[in-house]
Amino acid sequence: MVVNPTENKTNHSGILSGVKTRLRKNRLGELLVLDGHLSPTELKNALSDSKNAGRQLGHILVSNSYVSKAVIRRTLTEQMMLRITMTAVTVLVALASMGFAKKAKAGQVKDVPASISLVQASFNSVSHYPKLFGSKEKKSRSLKAFTKWTSMFQRFEAGMKQSNGQREISTLKAELASLQGLPLNKMVSRVNTMMNAKRYVSDSSNYGQNDYWATPVEFLKRGGDCEDYAIAKYTALRMLGVPEDRMRIAIVQDQQKNIPHAILIVYTDQGAMILDNQIKSAVSASSVRHYKPIFSINQNAWWLHTAPSSNVTIVASAAR
Repeated sequence: MVVNPTENKTNHSGILSGVKTRLRKNRLGELLVLDGHLSPTELKNALSDSKNAGRQLGHILVSNSYVSKAVIRRTLTEQMMLRITMTAVTVLVALASMGFAKKAKAGQVKDVPASISLVQASFNSVSHYPKLFGSKEKKSRSLKAFTKWTSMFQRFEAGMKQSNGQREISTLKAELASLQGLPLNKMVSRVNTMMNAKRYVSDSSNYGQNDYWATPVEFLKRGGDCEDYAIAKYTALRMLGVPEDRMRIAIVQDQQKNIPHAILIVYTDQGAMILDNQIKSAVSASSVRHYKPIFSINQNAWWLHTAPSSNVTIVASAAR
């Protein structure tokens, strides 16, 4: 497939416009209005009360029951995380444009799971994606900013040339053999249970660094954290014939713990299901209320998720 560079640039610019909108909003009141927690009239009244009483706006908003303390803390934390991560992304994109980073587009990433699959694709592709946690999504086929994802496949391919990597995958194939031919919902549930039984280990303890995206071979040998569980589940389901376009790794904001988190989304004929190392069983996405999607990705593309009431999102790495 030939990608039109102008079309891709326009699409990429549109995806980031929501982030830029949020960055232009510096004040707490503006952010709360942007997120739909306050109306412009409520903000105007609260600002007037703040000025007359000589009290900070946050205190007025809480004492007059406009918003809760938790909403204020979350809004300020999200803005801080967005600024930090957008700085890093800007540097990465700049380096890529100068030739210091290898560009990656969909179709250029080595499809290692396909080379170790037990069966060919045994489920139809999806024609429509339901809204993930009610969010809007914008798609881009350029994966150049997602080096943790693309480099994981490169390391996965290299690891499969080693005897210990081949041994781990042979063991996994034996464990997955009995799941062949199951309905997708049951297959998803069994794979989720199988991988959730693996040991949780933080990246700092496992690799001496933060936010390391482990290959399935590394995860099976050493355990891992949230994105490693999600990648291993994705790989297992690909090996069982689930097509690429039915799955995405999703980075979400856990609004209960106020941390970023990684999960696997599988699009079944009955709707999206979540495979999560923090939830014992695979569950319908419609039953989960505490996750705010940031972005989702597979080998075909990535999607920026924004709130339905605005063009706002957060960009972050997964923590647990």
